[in-house]
Amino acid sequence: MQCQNLLAAPTKIDDYHWDHVDRVVAIGDLHGDYANYLKVLQAAGIINARGQWIAGETHLVQLGDVPDRGDDASKIIAHLKKLVAQARSKGGQVHTLLGNHEAMNTYGDLRYVSAGDYAELAGRDSKEWRDAYYAKMLADIKAREPERFAQLPGDFRDTWNASHPLGWVEHQRAWNPKWNPKGEYYEWALQDDVSIQINDLVFLHGGISGAYCQNSLASLTEMARTALRASDPATPSVLTDPNGPLWYRGLAGFEPVAAPESVQAILDHLGAKHMVIAHTPTAGAIWPRYSGRVIQIDTGMSAYYGGHVAWLEETKDGLFAGYASGKIRLPSDDASRIDYLKQVIALQPGNTGLQKQLSALEQAHGNDTNIAPETTQADADPANAPAAAALPICGISP
Repeated sequence: MQCQNLLAAPTKIDDYHWDHVDRVVAIGDLHGDYANYLKVLQAAGIINARGQWIAGETHLVQLGDVPDRGDDASKIIAHLKKLVAQARSKGGQVHTLLGNHEAMNTYGDLRYVSAGDYAELAGRDSKEWRDAYYAKMLADIKAREPERFAQLPGDFRDTWNASHPLGWVEHQRAWNPKWNPKGEYYEWALQDDVSIQINDLVFLHGGISGAYCQNSLASLTEMARTALRASDPATPSVLTDPNGPLWYRGLAGFEPVAAPESVQAILDHLGAKHMVIAHTPTAGAIWPRYSGRVIQIDTGMSAYYGGHVAWLEETKDGLFAGYASGKIRLPSDDASRIDYLKQVIALQPGNTGLQKQLSALEQAHGNDTNIAPETTQADADPANAPAAAALPICGISP
């Protein structure tokens, strides 16, 4: 895994491409875990103990899924915004990418919003605002559905309150453009790119499937922003497509699994060597697949997924997996992954998930194509999305 020449001056080619960047650090899903977010940035030498940027001209890439599951998404977003300005003043860059959970919050799929996230947004007027919304909603039911209104149970308000805690209205105003087209977190999600390329690395949340093989990086973001503004999950779009860049898990071993020919065609089309993805937890290891052409970096950093702190790093010396206890060079072929995984386990001796993965990999002689990924598919498919269709080797999505 030799990166291209990083000795020339860093160059921004366009809004989606940078070249000759000396150091790149990428982190995966955070899911509201502010403590581990700070921990990974300090371990990677991005920030100091006071949370300030110390990484010079480094490019930091966060691959989406900042909200949900954990309680501190608002704190992470606020800190990332500060880092953007601090990094720029030192010649560095912070890139935040769009994940499926950012998109879900904007179009009202709140299944994974934590109680702490709502509480963080609640204020002194929360009860008044919630009562006003409840009264308006109840009046609407009475006018539009009188029979339903007449049959509402006596505990309807209590049940409704349970699914609309204090802070729910503020959450909608911050995330949902139908409530507030100038919402702070909606605008933050809207400025996130879907995919960027730095040096020979393409970054995105879920992955590029064969259905999007010929799409440009610009087109992925343009389609996503159009759908975010529409805020209509019932209309099929790149935001909800199971084979789209926010949801696709085929590069991580789930059906429909990406064909090696598709992976190579995608990289050839983009002029890259590696695709870096998040979205699917790996139980703690930065994990190369397809002879290193695909690199999974969602290690499950949030406490919800085990709190496995890790990052991917590219320098002039190559590609490395960073862990709290040290860095390990990534293997450039599948056969070397057993030795690599043993090194990772040595840094995380109590990680039973990695031990299980090692046993399965050894039995499969280093080929994990048919090994069931160590993750849950509880939120693998967006609500009401069509079943994943058969994929072309290299197609294009409108």
